[in-house]
Amino acid sequence: MKLTGRILWLTEDPEQLRQQLHGADLDASAAEAPPLHFAVNTDAMISGAACTLGYTGEILGPYFLENFKDQVRKDSVKEGGFQVVVGGDAYGSGSSREVAVVAHQGAGVELVVARSLQRIFQENTVYAGLPFTTDFTVVDRLKAGEDVDIAALAERLPPFFRAVAASGGLLRYGTKLLAGEVSPTYATEVAPRPLNCVEKIIARQAWTGGACDQVDGIAAVAPGEQVLCAAGFRGMHEYTAGMVMALYAQEWGQAPVHNPELVAAFEDHFVLIDRDTVPLRVKNQRLAPARKLTSEMVEVCEKNGIRLHGPGRPFPPGVCHRLVVEGYALPGTIIVLTDSHTPTAGVLNAFAFGVGSTAMSFALRTGLIPVTVPKTVRVVVTGDARKIVSPKDLILHLIGDPYFREEQWRESPTDTCVIQFGGAGLDQWNVDELSVLTNMTVEGGLMTGIVEPCQPILDFLRERRDIDASPLMVHPDPDATYVRTIEVNLDEVPLTVATPGDSRNRQSLDEAAGTKIDNVVIASCTGGSLADLRAAADVLRGRTIHEGVRVTVTPSSHDVAEAASKEGLLELFRGLGAVVTDPGCGSCIGNGPGIPLEGETTASTTNRNFDRRMGAPGPVYLVSPAVAAASAVSGKLVDPRTLEKAVPAS
Repeated sequence: MKLTGRILWLTEDPEQLRQQLHGADLDASAAEAPPLHFAVNTDAMISGAACTLGYTGEILGPYFLENFKDQVRKDSVKEGGFQVVVGGDAYGSGSSREVAVVAHQGAGVELVVARSLQRIFQENTVYAGLPFTTDFTVVDRLKAGEDVDIAALAERLPPFFRAVAASGGLLRYGTKLLAGEVSPTYATEVAPRPLNCVEKIIARQAWTGGACDQVDGIAAVAPGEQVLCAAGFRGMHEYTAGMVMALYAQEWGQAPVHNPELVAAFEDHFVLIDRDTVPLRVKNQRLAPARKLTSEMVEVCEKNGIRLHGPGRPFPPGVCHRLVVEGYALPGTIIVLTDSHTPTAGVLNAFAFGVGSTAMSFALRTGLIPVTVPKTVRVVVTGDARKIVSPKDLILHLIGDPYFREEQWRESPTDTCVIQFGGAGLDQWNVDELSVLTNMTVEGGLMTGIVEPCQPILDFLRERRDIDASPLMVHPDPDATYVRTIEVNLDEVPLTVATPGDSRNRQSLDEAAGTKIDNVVIASCTGGSLADLRAAADVLRGRTIHEGVRVTVTPSSHDVAEAASKEGLLELFRGLGAVVTDPGCGSCIGNGPGIPLEGETTASTTNRNFDRRMGAPGPVYLVSPAVAAASAVSGKLVDPRTLEKAVPAS
């Protein structure tokens, strides 16, 4: 590759970015790089609105980085002739949307250079054929006129990634795999060693060669190794199903899906766009193309025998992550969905993580999923939450710590990391609450989270699904290896918020208290469970919503909505003037009631607060359900314990 175009440095300084977009190349080098934006996320690369338009480079290229730092406009990157994009740490944070990679390619970008790349985005670049490097001297070589060998960059990758690149992509590799033309790129005869939870699951599910459905497992795996594993449950939703099955058909035509009974699609991301309180501009922009993507999903599901969840569909509606916990996830299994918040299911002692569309196509046909064995940090939770500190406070406190924010666990570009949660402190929360911990590990730049065997898991599976989970539980070996062990005493964890822009922007509630709030959202896979609705109701009961504050409540599933209705929670919210919706993703991704209006500041129980992610500009603070409810009462961020005493119901 020779530099025939321009280099776009994604700088922290908006003015430097503006100058580049207006034709002035930045005088920068590996030794003298400007401060680069931390965690350029996939929402910034390609917005939720643009994602509704389709999934090809031709469609998405013009929208690459649109509105980034309020400088990039439609077609800016493409028309600017930028051949190389240079980013900072944690490039590609956020969603699993492979269209973020496609948007790069559609905008004419041929190489990504970044300090570090987030796991899903990096996998997507490999599988979709977009070269990347963390070696900034490549920029200097290109500027000097050198013809850089892009294939040589791929040679620095781990063996499985190299094999995929040599085969012409993951799906072509899958075809060779099905034909018996490839062997494992990793050792299958290895000596046993003590393993943690995730390592045990990977080792047990590892493919050892031969037919794809003959998975014998291996004795041990170690961090950094890349292994093909048997995938258990696999899922997708409206944003991704069309792309997944289009890729599938291109490579395998009408070939049957592997174990279709362990596959589902979910109509959850678009079901609330048409509601009355959704701004008209959002409906005009998103509704028609969203319905087209939904139709595509329904068509491919019916054609391929894939079960479909959603309003009026054969299976019940709800947010996919909640439904997976309610009906599909089991301890010891590997669970993948085309959504970054798949780690939710790690609450059930499963290894659950998000993947891109190409990886899902591969998994649907072969039944296998590529796994880079992660490093593991064990977090031991002790102390008493005193019914004050919530899992939301704990996870925001953890991922905002420099150890995770700065990815101090990382040693190489392809390293991944998970959190294994344990300790007696977990037993005071139920699975609803604990799922917030695993869900939001991805917001800390991690692959996933997993909960060690504990009583809440046994109780949930027995009561909700009539399953005795004891024999299924995966326990870590006593002398397993961890890259770090962190002990957290809940007595010392403050009520915590994430300030606007990134979930890792940790701040204690005491520091943020007093911030004016106009819009409150109690929803999503981290804020719409029955436990979440109860926590909010406990604060709101006997009080009134502050004048001028809008409140939206969205249960996370059909079962949650029914239970909340029976307990009188939904009636309570409606009686106070809140908008209560059907189950769905909604405003979390800018597709439903609760989207900020102009000039509003939002307090949200969702898991992600990237700029404009909720469908409009405006600061978004991430908070627990109790703090969200207290903010609705006071019109500002506030500790629920400081509210005036509630008035008893008459």
